[in-house]
Amino acid sequence: MQIQDFHLPIFEGLSEEQMHQLKPLMTLCTIPEDMVIFKQGAVADSLYILVDGEVAIHYKPYDGPSLVISRIGPGNVFGWSSALNREFYSSAAIAEKNSLALRIRGDELQNLCETCPKTGAIFIDRLARVISERLKNSHHEILALLSIGMDNKSDCWKRINTNGKKVRLHT
Repeated sequence: MQIQDFHLPIFEGLSEEQMHQLKPLMTLCTIPEDMVIFKQGAVADSLYILVDGEVAIHYKPYDGPSLVISRIGPGNVFGWSSALNREFYSSAAIAEKNSLALRIRGDELQNLCETCPKTGAIFIDRLARVISERLKNSHHEILALLSIGMDNKSDCWKRINTNGKKVRLHT
């Protein structure tokens, strides 16, 4: 299979030459359901683009149980601590379903930016767009995290301002 065969938004509009420069950086990974892809605190060496399946991102605060903070679907990116040049992953990634992902080592992405700056800049911009879209769409997951342990019957939690409209969550 070729990376062009996946028709992911992150690759749309890239030239044949740019795809040729990206292809050697990517390894296709088959990820079985329930596999821990990386643990929180592990060395952040790779970035992943999910092609198929679902991955849950878990965060374990020092003072509580592990929480699912996000679910990643096809076309989304996870493990981006490596692209941020962070030493360790700040969360864990676990396959919720049998999945398929493209893995890019962080050092190889850095090398692409040095050797092919135009392609590197375009790809980094695409990563930023995918990541920011995911963060923008995580409102409901963050709300659920904030409400854990709270009195959900209080007036504070009965109303949430969503797009300028007050929405009643509980009756």
